[in-house]
Amino acid sequence: MSDAGGTDSLRTLFLHPPSYEGFDGGAGSRYQARREIRSFWYPTWLAQPAALVPGSRLVDAPPDGLTLEDVLPLARRYDLAVLHTSTPSFAWDVKVAEALKGENPHLRLGMVGAHVAVHPEDALEASDAIGFVARSEFDFTIQEIAQGRPLPTVLGVSYRDDGRIRHTPERPPLEDMDALPFVVDVYQRDLTIEHYAIGYLLHPYVSFYTGRGCRSKCTFCLWPQTVGGHRYRTRSVGHVLDEIALARRYFPQVREFFFDDDTFTDDLPRAEAIARGLGRLGVPWSCNAKANVPYATLKILKDHGLRLLLVGYESGNQGILNHVKKGLRLDVARRFTRACRELGITIHGTFILGLPGETRETIEETIRYACELDPHTIQVSIAAPYPGTAMHREALAQGWLGGGLVDGRGLQQSALGYPHLARTEIFDSVEAFYRRFYFRPKKIFALAREMARDRRLLARRLRDGAQFVRFLTQRSR
Repeated sequence: MSDAGGTDSLRTLFLHPPSYEGFDGGAGSRYQARREIRSFWYPTWLAQPAALVPGSRLVDAPPDGLTLEDVLPLARRYDLAVLHTSTPSFAWDVKVAEALKGENPHLRLGMVGAHVAVHPEDALEASDAIGFVARSEFDFTIQEIAQGRPLPTVLGVSYRDDGRIRHTPERPPLEDMDALPFVVDVYQRDLTIEHYAIGYLLHPYVSFYTGRGCRSKCTFCLWPQTVGGHRYRTRSVGHVLDEIALARRYFPQVREFFFDDDTFTDDLPRAEAIARGLGRLGVPWSCNAKANVPYATLKILKDHGLRLLLVGYESGNQGILNHVKKGLRLDVARRFTRACRELGITIHGTFILGLPGETRETIEETIRYACELDPHTIQVSIAAPYPGTAMHREALAQGWLGGGLVDGRGLQQSALGYPHLARTEIFDSVEAFYRRFYFRPKKIFALAREMARDRRLLARRLRDGAQFVRFLTQRSR
């Protein structure tokens, strides 16, 4: 990692604070919680402003296994600390902020992330240690603060001034996405890429964004409703390919690149152009996609190195999909899935239990739907009504909220409950879903056959399987 330095900016520390053991709540995680299998996303939302601040340092505590005692001495080496926080981790992150401020009373400390973007006043009132919060898209907001500009002159910031909380005007969304420097420079300088692992991606992997925003209007999705917006603002094809080429030089050991855009396939001609460029580079890659990509595009992507699509199916009930504004028909998703299987594209499917309209019958419907689609692997999440989302507002109005998004161990719990469906039933249905999907003879045989062909995958799957069983055991306690 680089030392603090830089003559043109405040000495700046970007910190994803230490938290629960194995807690993936970083500046890149969409569901902040402990996972079924230990996994971590890259802290891309912190790496981006870090790339704009000369001499800065990014510390991602959870993947590196760092405790509060480990990061506390850093407070004395910096003038400015920027902490990424989330709704599940906010209370603990405040304690970290207070400890850093106690270690260095002169440290200017601010927070970023969707939680403080939605509730800036509440965040500032939580502790005097928090001097400011940067709202919405905060890259250049943080750059200007690190340059020493007075807070009243910086767009998109809320801060404390003589005991009063003040808000500057909103910062317009960034239109020239190529104005953002490469995050892989920060990854290479400050991160150990082997510490980042996702169960369905090849290891080691590298991920970053090629654009921000999502055209879909899903009521539950956090980033588009709080930070990214609903317009897909993209980097140029050449800019993306140049960063991939640089990343390959930095990290020759990487086996796969992942594009973490909310929906990389929102712009099909662009996705095809990037794929062709990746094909010329000989790069294996994967991305997020909606289950409506046409066969012709899927074939182009596959022919140019696409390995896996992360696909949000969410529910097997059309009424629920319509209610949460998923913008997807079940028949279209089935056709898409058949096309991927025909072309040899691996799918990691994600499902959500407990969405508005959920019943015991629709849970059963979704489990049967997942088994019918039979993606290679799945993730089953509990509906998480994050502040700032339409689903959270609906839950407040209907009186469905009760409890937090995670428990005291960092495990996801059901914050939503309905008169006809208790929170405990939603919680328990996750384990039933996993068992019925993975313990089918067909799935066991398919995974075993895959492991028999790859000894490295065998070792990883055995380790992940042991973690998965332990996770299910911990959930039931």
